[in-house]
Amino acid sequence: MQLVFQDRTEAAKKLAERLEWLRKEEPLILAIPRGGVVTGDVIATALGAKLDVVVPRKLGSPYNPELAIGAVMHDATHFLNSDIIDMLNVPKEYIDAEIASQIKEIERRLVKFRGSKKYDLQDKTIVVVDDGIATGATMFAAVQWVKKQKPRKLIVAVPVGPTQTIDRLKKVADEVIVVATPLLFGAVGEFYQDFTQVTDDKVQEIMRKHGYKI
Repeated sequence: MQLVFQDRTEAAKKLAERLEWLRKEEPLILAIPRGGVVTGDVIATALGAKLDVVVPRKLGSPYNPELAIGAVMHDATHFLNSDIIDMLNVPKEYIDAEIASQIKEIERRLVKFRGSKKYDLQDKTIVVVDDGIATGATMFAAVQWVKKQKPRKLIVAVPVGPTQTIDRLKKVADEVIVVATPLLFGAVGEFYQDFTQVTDDKVQEIMRKHGYKI
């Protein structure tokens, strides 16, 4: 029997319970749009913490944009899935062009969702959250970038993810908090009864609620 969450809100509440110990550290919740912002909203509200967004973007393969060959951040920090790149024989020129293309989309989202590309994460407890991970490419890119900002502590928190990806994340984050690690894992949406796509408008609505002038 696969564990199934009713929706992102229910999943986030279960995740927030596992993060209650962080309350005293006044963490900053860094949510990955779009679905992760719903998760982050619930967690930040439950912990009385500040919410922000971080925007990694998947690098799609040449023949299947849904297949991640890696991910990139706004400053070009990137994570590459070398196994897939080698298997598909993806040329460097394609990767460079895809990185440039995705950076433009990241910059658009940063302005739309938080109004700025500037961050101050040094010496803070950072919790990077999403509504789930599969290959983890975007999460790995986000973690790489956050570590450059010299946080006091870096925690990854997701409702669901495959054991293999979670184990790899534990090697790069101080802690990884996850509610469920199903043995059979296809896509994150499989573990939600309601996995309706989150819109830009919904993300903006949540961020305004947390004080962003956007």
